[in-house]
Amino acid sequence: MKIYTKTGDKGMTSLIGGKRVPKNSARLESYGTIDELNSFLGMIRSFPLHEKITEELVEIQSRLFDVGGNLATDSGSDVKMPIGVNDEDIALLEQGIDRMDSEVPPMKYFVLPGGNQAVSFCHIARTVCRRAERRILTLAAETEVDERVIRYINRLSDYLFMLSRFVAYQNGVEELKWIPRK
Repeated sequence: MKIYTKTGDKGMTSLIGGKRVPKNSARLESYGTIDELNSFLGMIRSFPLHEKITEELVEIQSRLFDVGGNLATDSGSDVKMPIGVNDEDIALLEQGIDRMDSEVPPMKYFVLPGGNQAVSFCHIARTVCRRAERRILTLAAETEVDERVIRYINRLSDYLFMLSRFVAYQNGVEELKWIPRK
């Protein structure tokens, strides 16, 4: 099987179900940003992490493929839309957030993104996740989107923020306090 098809050379691509759409449509922007987020999570996994975090990230990456498949399916076709995520997936994120939150010092101020490469990639992933959420909401204004996908991506950005704090704490990296201009 060849990796290139030449069917997208004019800026169009096919959704699951066969419908052709522009590559810059809201649907493509939404699942393309999910793909970008997934790549950043892969980058985060390249750092030495707590084993539980690595397991969670692999699970999250798999769920993001499910989300991408869900978003890439033409809701007007006869193809059954794949499940993106379920309530248990959202609960797993919340459990991870709560677990990490219980291990780091209480947050008393806003923190500046950064600290070391791993922490920085967590913050980048968090902001890409927020962009994915915005793109999905744009799509939801045009067509039906499973509300669990929206909740999952919203919760995932919270998870990634806690992950940045947890990785910083585990590595002895000081979180820098945001000092607002007076």
